[in-house]
Amino acid sequence: MIQFGTNPIAWANDDDQSLGKKIPTERILIEAGREIGFDGIENGHRWPQDDPEALHALLSEYGLKFISGWHSLNLLTQSVEDEKKAIQPHLDKLKHNGCKVCIACETSNSVQGLDKPLSERPILSDEEMEAFVGKVEEIARYCADQGIDLVYHHHMGTVVQSGDDIDRFMAMTEAAGGATKLLFDAGHCYFGGVEPEVVLRKYIGRIRHFHAKNVRPVIREKVEREGWSFMDGVRGGVFTVPGDQEGAIDFRPLLKVLAENDYDGWIVIEAEQDPDERNPLMYQTLGLATLKRQAKETGLV
Repeated sequence: MIQFGTNPIAWANDDDQSLGKKIPTERILIEAGREIGFDGIENGHRWPQDDPEALHALLSEYGLKFISGWHSLNLLTQSVEDEKKAIQPHLDKLKHNGCKVCIACETSNSVQGLDKPLSERPILSDEEMEAFVGKVEEIARYCADQGIDLVYHHHMGTVVQSGDDIDRFMAMTEAAGGATKLLFDAGHCYFGGVEPEVVLRKYIGRIRHFHAKNVRPVIREKVEREGWSFMDGVRGGVFTVPGDQEGAIDFRPLLKVLAENDYDGWIVIEAEQDPDERNPLMYQTLGLATLKRQAKETGLV
C-alpha cells in the first residue's frame, strides 16, 4: 500500500538549524498532519530523540506515522562492531514505531555539511569502495536480522553521488550478498548528473524507499559554475517539490515505473528549502497534490 509522507526539513532544517528556527514545532505538525494530510513524517531534530514512545505519542496526536530516519554511518573511520553499537538505539526507535527501513549514508568524509565546493567531495578507489561495501553489507545484514531494511541514500557531497558511483556501489553490494537496499532520491539523481528514471528502472528490484525531491536547474547550474557548497545550494533554492514549474523533474514516468513493479513503500517529499523564502505549507501542499494526482493517472494507487 502506497503511503505519502514528508520530512520536517522543509520547515526546520537539520544541517543549518537557522533555517526555520522561528517556526514552532506545533506548526510543523499541524500543517503536515492536519492541514496538508500526509500519512507520515520522517525524523528531524525537533522530535524526541531518545524516547521512541514519546515520539510515537507526539506524531500520533497529529495523525502522523513515523516513517524512518537518517543514520550517519562512519564505517570509513570505525569498526563494524562500533557501528553496530552506534546504530542500535536508532534501530530500537524504528522498530518501536513499526518502521520498515533505516536510511543510512556514509558521512565521515562527506562535504555535504561543510563550507566546501561540491567538486571537493570524496571519491573512493575501487579497492577502497570494495572494503567500504563489505562493511555496509555487514551492517545491512545486522539490520535485516532485526526486520529492518538498510536503504542507502545516494547523496550529493558523499562517496556515492554520481550515476557511476551508484552503479559501482550497487554492483559491489550485490556481489557481497545484496542485503543493502537503495533509497531512490529523484533530486539527488538529477543533481548528480544522471536521469532519475534510468536509476529507478535499473534498481527498482532493490529500491525500498522513495524521496520525491525536485531540482531547479538554473540554481543547480549556478552551484556548479560558482563552486557553491551543498548547503549554499540548499539555501539558494536548488531543491523544490513535485509540481513546481521551476523544477526539472517529471514525476509521472517515475511513478509509472513504481506502478509497473508493484512498489508498496513510502513516497516522501523530502525537499529542503528556506522556509522564509518558500512557504512550506504552500509548497508541500502542491507537492502532495501533484503526486496523488499523478499516482492515480499512472495506476500506482
